[in-house]
Amino acid sequence: MGGGGRALPPPPQPRCPSSRQVKTFGALGSGDGDNLGVYMDLVDGVVLNKIMLQIDPRPTNQRVNKHVNNDTYLRVQNLTILVRNIKTYYQVWCWELQSYSAASTRQLLPT
Repeated sequence: MGGGGRALPPPPQPRCPSSRQVKTFGALGSGDGDNLGVYMDLVDGVVLNKIMLQIDPRPTNQRVNKHVNNDTYLRVQNLTILVRNIKTYYQVWCWELQSYSAASTRQLLPT
């Protein structure tokens, strides 16, 4: 790193409350508290996709790449699948909420 260039900041340490919540879904990293292993498990998108499947177990046609092996393309693909599943979940949830609200409103209206 010569020429006055700045070093990249280290990856964020997964000690925030959200990483603790993620750990409740199962072991992360090598299981020995290795922060880098936990970070890599989250960045690869495999664990987050498993958590999303627990929240919304509807089957998807897309398979998550479980062996990313530091491949940026596979990481992006896994995280794209995750974002798509989150969007679908909330679109369905909002649609069901609107349907429920419309039905409740109809019950309140005089006939």
